[in-house]
Amino acid sequence: MSEAEGVEQQAARRRTFAIISHPDAGKTTLTEKFLLYSGAVVEAGAVKARAGRRAARSDWMELERQRGISVSSTALQFGYRDHVVNLLDTPGHRDFSEDTYRVLAAADSAVMVLDAAKGVEPQTRKLFEVCRSRNLPVITFLNKLDRPGRDPLELLDEINEQIGLEPTPVTWPVGIPGDFRGVLDRRDGTMVRYDRAARGASEASEERLTPEQAALAFGPAWDAAVEGSALLDEVGASFDPKRFLAGDASPLFVGSALTNFGVRHLLDAVVDLAPEPAPAVDADGHPRALETPFSGFVFKIQANMNPAHRDHVAFVRVCSGHFERGMVLTHGPTGRPFATKYAASMFGSERNTVDDAWPGDVIGLVNAGDLSVGDSLYQSSPVAFPPIPTFAPELVATVHPRDLSRSKQFRRGLEQLEREGVIQVLHRLGGDPNPVLAAVGQMQFEVFAHRMDHELGAPVELGPAQERTVRRTDAATVPGLRDAGGVELLERRDGTILAVFPSPYWLERLIADHPDWTLEAIVNS
Repeated sequence: MSEAEGVEQQAARRRTFAIISHPDAGKTTLTEKFLLYSGAVVEAGAVKARAGRRAARSDWMELERQRGISVSSTALQFGYRDHVVNLLDTPGHRDFSEDTYRVLAAADSAVMVLDAAKGVEPQTRKLFEVCRSRNLPVITFLNKLDRPGRDPLELLDEINEQIGLEPTPVTWPVGIPGDFRGVLDRRDGTMVRYDRAARGASEASEERLTPEQAALAFGPAWDAAVEGSALLDEVGASFDPKRFLAGDASPLFVGSALTNFGVRHLLDAVVDLAPEPAPAVDADGHPRALETPFSGFVFKIQANMNPAHRDHVAFVRVCSGHFERGMVLTHGPTGRPFATKYAASMFGSERNTVDDAWPGDVIGLVNAGDLSVGDSLYQSSPVAFPPIPTFAPELVATVHPRDLSRSKQFRRGLEQLEREGVIQVLHRLGGDPNPVLAAVGQMQFEVFAHRMDHELGAPVELGPAQERTVRRTDAATVPGLRDAGGVELLERRDGTILAVFPSPYWLERLIADHPDWTLEAIVNS
C-alpha cells in the first residue's frame, strides 16, 4: 500500500465532531455516555486514571465541577466499531461562544442536543448559525424523554421554524415524554425496548421487537408511535444523506442520556452518517489534499489542564498527511522549525503519548509556548489556513493586581489567558499601561479571576463590567473620535484599534455626522 493510500484509508476511519447545546440540555452527560458505550470507561461519570484517580472527565476544570457546567472546550479520543472518534466537547454557556466557535473550526460535523421540555433555546439558535456558517452537517438528539416534556411533533416544527433546519427523525419515541418505553426505528419499522440501568452507570439492556411483538406489549403507545411515523412519511420527513451533508436537514434521534436510552443509536449514527475528513481549504481557497505531507492548525491553547504538569497544550487539528511524533515541522507564521517530541492524544485532562496521527485527529502538542490559535504547522509543503475569528466584545472591565508584589505573575497571567482566548486584553491608546479586559459575557470575567487566583497565583481586582458597543477603527479616524468625546480608544495586541461607545445611539449619531469615518462592525472577524 502506498503512503497516499494509507493516509486515505486512515482518514476514512476518522469521525471528528463537536457536541453543542444550550446549558443543561444534557451535553456533558451524553459525552460521558459515549465514553461508556465505546468502552473507554467502565462506569459512566468517571474515568479510571493513573494511580486510581478519577480525573479524565470532559469537565476537567475545578470551576466547571463547582458550577456543574462546561466553561471550557476539551477533546476526547476513543475507538468505536473499528473507527477512531475525536469528540470535541464545547461550552454550553453563551458567554463562551467564542471558544465554541474555535472548536467548530476543527470539527467535520456536530451533534446538537435539545431538551425535550425546553426545545430550541436562544443559545441553540446562535450555535446552529455558527454551524451553518461553517457548512457543518448536524445530527440532532432530542434528550430527556424520560421526563415530562413537550409533544415531539411540536418540537420538530419549532426546529424547522426557528433555526431553518428540517429535522428528519430516524428514531421515534414509543410512549409520551415522562413515560418513555423505547424507540421505533423508522428504517425497518421495529422497536427497541430499553430497561433502565441502575443510576445509568452501565449500558441499558436493549431488546429489538417486531412490530407485532411491540403492538402486543405496548398497545396504544405503539399505535401512537406508528401513527406519528406515518405522518412524518406523509410530509417527507425522512432521512436524506445528500440533504444532511449539505446542511439542509438533520437526522433526529430520541432518547435519554441519563438513562442511556437511545445512546447507542446516536453513536452508531456518528459513525455511519457523519462525514469523514475532507480536504481542508487553505487561506487562498484551495483544498489541500489529504495525502499532502503533514499539515494542521492550532484551534485551542490551554494551560494547566493537569496541575501536576503546569504546561501549555496546543490542540492541533490534523488536516493532511501522516503525523509521526518527533518529526520537525515548520511554524507557518514565523517559518521556524517546531519539534514534536511531546505529542499526546487527549482524553479530558489526561494525555497519552501519541506516535501517529492522521487527518481528522486532534493531537496535543505539549510545552507549545510559541504557538497561538490559528497558527499553521506543516511539513515540506507550506500552507496557511483561514484565520479563526474573534468575536466583538460586549462587556469591558478594568483589572488590577490585588497584590502589587505579584505584578510579574499578573502580567504573565494576562498574556497566558489572552493567548488561550479566555479573555481579550486591550490597552488604551496614549500610553496608559493599565489593561482593560473585554469579553462576550460576564462569566468570562469570573473564569479569568478564578484562574488568575487559583492557577497563576495572581489574584486580581476587577472593576464592574460595563456594556459597550465596539467598532473597529483606524489611525486616520482616531483624532476625530477624540474630539467627539465619549469614546474610549483601545488597542489589541495585533495593533487593531477599537472604538468603544457607551451606547449604540452615540455611535449612530457619529456615523450619520461623519460617514467617511472608519467604524466597522466586528462580525466574527
